[in-house]
Amino acid sequence: MPRMTELRSPLQAQVVQWLVAPGDAVRAGDVVVILEAMKMEHEVRSPASGRVRERLFGQGETVQQGELLLAIEPGEAAAASAPTPTLAQRGREEQPQARGDLQRVLDRHALTLDAARPQAVGKRHALGLRTARENIADLCDPGTFSEYGALAVAAQRNRRGEDDLARNTPADGMVTGTARINGELFGPERSQAAVLAYDATVLAGTQGFRNHQKTDRLLGLALKHKLPVVLFAEGGGGRPGDTDMPIVAGLQVPTFASFARLNGQVPVVGIAAGRCFAGNAALLGCCDAIIATAGSNIGMGGPAMVEGGGLGAFRPEDIGPSGVQHANGVIDVLVDDEAQAVAAARHYLSFFQGSLARFEAPDPLALRQVVPEKRVRAYDSRAALRGIPDTGSLLELRTGFGAGIHTALARIEGRPVGLLASNPLHLGGAIDADAADKAARFLQLCNAHGLPIVSLVDTPGFMVGPAIEERAQVRHVSRMFVAAAHLRVPFFAVVLRKGYGLGAMAMAAGGFHAPEFTVAWPSGEFGGMGLEGAVRLGYRKELEAVPEGAQREALFEQLVAKQYEAGQAMNMAATLEIDAVIDPAQTRAWLARGLAAARMSSEPPPLIDTW
Repeated sequence: MPRMTELRSPLQAQVVQWLVAPGDAVRAGDVVVILEAMKMEHEVRSPASGRVRERLFGQGETVQQGELLLAIEPGEAAAASAPTPTLAQRGREEQPQARGDLQRVLDRHALTLDAARPQAVGKRHALGLRTARENIADLCDPGTFSEYGALAVAAQRNRRGEDDLARNTPADGMVTGTARINGELFGPERSQAAVLAYDATVLAGTQGFRNHQKTDRLLGLALKHKLPVVLFAEGGGGRPGDTDMPIVAGLQVPTFASFARLNGQVPVVGIAAGRCFAGNAALLGCCDAIIATAGSNIGMGGPAMVEGGGLGAFRPEDIGPSGVQHANGVIDVLVDDEAQAVAAARHYLSFFQGSLARFEAPDPLALRQVVPEKRVRAYDSRAALRGIPDTGSLLELRTGFGAGIHTALARIEGRPVGLLASNPLHLGGAIDADAADKAARFLQLCNAHGLPIVSLVDTPGFMVGPAIEERAQVRHVSRMFVAAAHLRVPFFAVVLRKGYGLGAMAMAAGGFHAPEFTVAWPSGEFGGMGLEGAVRLGYRKELEAVPEGAQREALFEQLVAKQYEAGQAMNMAATLEIDAVIDPAQTRAWLARGLAAARMSSEPPPLIDTW
């Protein structure tokens, strides 16, 4: 007699529905009974083809795990149905419609896209600006952006209908997510980043209750996983129109503290185009670097807040224009438009993503022509900034502010570094308060994120005089010493020409033996203070003993020449006050060897001043 196939219950459950009766033909894999356990239905399938002989339980009865449900005896199976054609066989136009729950999700997500709001996008483009999603698409590697909180809407259900909110407040005006940036250069692991973009087409890019929650969520992930952060900050600040929460002032939101907590932990870059006021500007001001377009306005209060404070009526364009904010140091990189801003952000982030194996070296012989032979002739030290790093790698920061010292990020043989350079075209290279502030914060930036620092020195010292002391010069310039004393990254000093006094010591991390090495070009000259001043002070009696006029001037020049001879670079190297005098053409090679040998200490990263 043919052997029967038994079907036993896979769990303790209740019989909900039999789909076959005794005598029915079944195929292996057909669902024959539905069981229910813990409010969940379970399909039980036939283990073999044949005919149902008997059912042992009725609908509503409880079965135990392992109990026999039915028996199947060999026999004629049910007719097989035609195989289901594949999507490729049916063609795209014949693809099955998505099931209801999926279609609702797809339809809802479609409302978050720019294509769903052509009028708002058109107004944006008419201003010559891009949408938040267009900027994100340009910034992130294609197909790598994972959006968080896309289905959020403004917390205004007490005022507006659900369809209105979905169509007109998509993502609550804040697009957030993670993505890869520069992945083609650094690979998937080192290129991960967090991206946040206020959407100026949604309620003027204001900060709403839900988009604060979204921001906090992503900032927490950035801190946890040490992800660099890019913030598109355009918008009008806090939003008074959200009504769904029992909140009076909303001053308890953690967003600003959460954003500030990233300081020194991960690179944070902010981008401003259009109008960026109040809370949006506060977050922008917490960024390590600010990239802004020429048409931007940045201020801690917009026109309404200014007028509400009784301070007068102003147009948005009157408050914090880019020319003002670049000159005062708020803007680190000033660009023409958002496309350039995104490109600059990708470039900036690359310095914190690792080294590059491929690079192009500039002509080293050009460095021999940077410093004029005439020792009192001014020159542009940016020629050295361009002539030492890898070709095309240089990114200058804060170019409109603190003209006495240039600061830049660059690469040397593929390795990212920070560059300082005295500027002899401004005050002869003397360090004033603004230049010192700029340099000190730059040291903090490189120190926090592990970039070695190269300092190109040509300074007569700190700027002096009654006028400069009115600007708190003593406090400002001393910041350079304090910042340098806490460096955990390698530091290298190259004296191009003048290395005088405390200013030269500050440019050399506190003293000429503080760096990993201090070398000089043959044009280097040194002294405890400027040679002319040293002669006038140190030889006052001798000079006064000679009649005024040509005779005294000749003695003065003779004494200066003697001081210059004593302070030449080779004499400094002979007394071991510096480590070497090198051919300028060998500067890059010296730095490459130093970078390969030096190590960063394990000290915890310090904070970076917002200023």
